[in-house]
Amino acid sequence: MGNGLFTGPLRRTSSVSYASPLAHLVFGLISAPIWFPNTGANQHVTPDLATLTNSAPYLGNDHLHVGNNNGVSISHIGHSMLRSPKHTFTYSNILHVPHITKPLLSVQKFCRNNNVYFKFHASVFYVKDLTTKAVLFSGQSNDGLYVLSESSATTIPQAYCSPCISDVIDLWHHRLGHPTSRIFNLLVSKNKIMCTSRRSLVQCQACPLGKSSCLLLRPTGHKTTSPLDLIFSDVWSSVPMFSSDGFHYFVIFIDAHTKYIWYFLLVAKSDVFSIFQRFQVLVERQFSHKIKYVQTDWGGEYCKLYSFFQTIGIHHRLIYPHTHEQNGSVERRYRHIVEIGLTLLGQYSAPL
Repeated sequence: MGNGLFTGPLRRTSSVSYASPLAHLVFGLISAPIWFPNTGANQHVTPDLATLTNSAPYLGNDHLHVGNNNGVSISHIGHSMLRSPKHTFTYSNILHVPHITKPLLSVQKFCRNNNVYFKFHASVFYVKDLTTKAVLFSGQSNDGLYVLSESSATTIPQAYCSPCISDVIDLWHHRLGHPTSRIFNLLVSKNKIMCTSRRSLVQCQACPLGKSSCLLLRPTGHKTTSPLDLIFSDVWSSVPMFSSDGFHYFVIFIDAHTKYIWYFLLVAKSDVFSIFQRFQVLVERQFSHKIKYVQTDWGGEYCKLYSFFQTIGIHHRLIYPHTHEQNGSVERRYRHIVEIGLTLLGQYSAPL
């Protein structure tokens, strides 16, 4: 991986001294310097002194050793920078070696100093941020060599610029298995994850696909104009024991127009047939209207009512199998009734 200009690594044989302390060197920008990333080099090397910023003469006795183990002399040492639309990279301790034909960029040293990593392909390479995995630089190969310079930077593909990859918040959201906003904000507030941005967590597209139990149902558009136009009904049968009066179930009837609820206790589900007949006589006399539609599931307690509805002219509307949300009015009233009952029991510390 990288450019094979030499057959072995570059190295220095002893310590290096400088004419002036490196801490006082000023970083600058050289116009469009060209570098060749090399995974076999452990130092940045250039034959062009003009590419260095505030270079200082090298006064030591070290030599740079190339692949054939020959030593070449070091003339200067300095720094340089490279700017891309997304990031500015720094090169430190660049060796000026006049006898080197090509400027070499030590991949290991570059990655360590800039907190990045390289990803090489046949005709293109990418420099990515080590933390966010965002693409900071993209370049192409030229005559079999990868070229790193401001003028050689190419347009980064949209796939690498996706906000879900480059954004730290979304990246943590993905890594942690898509937690809710409350849990994610709690982790940030307790410094469990390193996230300096305070932007709110945006609902990602994958969360509703993986966490929703079902898709939302569209409104049917059916509207009632008078009482008893439409009656919703269902039987609740989740009681683990009988009541003190021997009841084990209850059935409710809801008028779609008035939202009024009728509640009847049952000993067995088969009692629904007789209970409905009582209910029909009661409401039709009180409201002076006839029941037109009854909507239920296809439970066994309603099968017998189907033929009865046909004889008296009531339309029996059935929901789709395993789609209880189509009978949402009944399901919500069930929850309301059960929660009230449990709350009253809890208020008086009734045993389970």
